[in-house]
Amino acid sequence: MIPAQIDGLMPVVIFMGLAVLLFLGGHFASVLLAPKKPSHLKSTPYECGEQPVGSAWSMFNVRFYVVGLIFIIFDVESVLMFPVAAIFKEMVDMGQGGYALIILLSFVSVLLEGIAYCWRKGDLDWVKSFQHSLKKETK
Repeated sequence: MIPAQIDGLMPVVIFMGLAVLLFLGGHFASVLLAPKKPSHLKSTPYECGEQPVGSAWSMFNVRFYVVGLIFIIFDVESVLMFPVAAIFKEMVDMGQGGYALIILLSFVSVLLEGIAYCWRKGDLDWVKSFQHSLKKETK
């Protein structure tokens, strides 16, 4: 390697070394300073003062995760409209207001198509109806 390339990589190597040293130093300090007083109460699954009831292996409705993921996807996509809205006046002043409006409306139409698709598929219903899938199977 050329010495100029090595000089360019040296800050990265230094920061990586510092990160490793910081991690190892923090871990070593916690091992030395942390109190070690195990008890029966500390070994229970819940340390919030409540007595554990039932099994820890409870069934969760998968719909919770699906609705959560759909919310995150559309929330992030709707946040992407703010930069266009922030510079819309500047684009109008430059004579490109129509172009910005077309881009914004096409983005909104993609969002609406996605929401319509999720709605039609039944992903927005908390309790999914199986009647729609039964109609398809009988045909």
